[in-house]
Amino acid sequence: VALYWRVLGNMFVNFDDGDYVYENSHVKSGLSLENLQWALTNISHGNWHPLTWLSHMLDAQWFGPNPAGHHLVSVVWHAANAVALLVVLWRMTGRLWRSAFVAALFALHPLRVESVAWVAERKDVLSAFFYLCTLGTYAWYTRQRSWRRYAAVAAMLSLALMSKPSAVTAPFVLLLLDYLPL
Repeated sequence: VALYWRVLGNMFVNFDDGDYVYENSHVKSGLSLENLQWALTNISHGNWHPLTWLSHMLDAQWFGPNPAGHHLVSVVWHAANAVALLVVLWRMTGRLWRSAFVAALFALHPLRVESVAWVAERKDVLSAFFYLCTLGTYAWYTRQRSWRRYAAVAAMLSLALMSKPSAVTAPFVLLLLDYLPL
């Protein structure tokens, strides 16, 4: 959070932020049944990501057109991703310090800046969180297989896919996890 705190002083970017937030009438008007239906049925920029739309709508409802609030939510999601990565790796490997090192590299890596500092990239921090939750729930499922645990894996993967379609790689990653370390 401390590393990215300065983004709270940033404005919206004149790239996709207008389409995603400040010029989008559905997002600007906040959460409603009509906007929920729009989010679930809309394909924009070649993506179907209703959870991302709902996240932007909630931000617009809470913070209005103030970009600082939108940036703050992205910073918090990124921090949650770093913590989730730490927990998932630690639970899978049993190695706290190695897991903490990897999570710190993830949190501090310059490639993460775009996802945190650009409001329209909310889809990336949301998808990463639910992707990591998918990995964590899968590891939990492998310890004691049950349909409820499997349903939790499917639910987390669904949320990741509803944030950003690139989460489609998760089943292949789960196969790799079966090989090592699970």
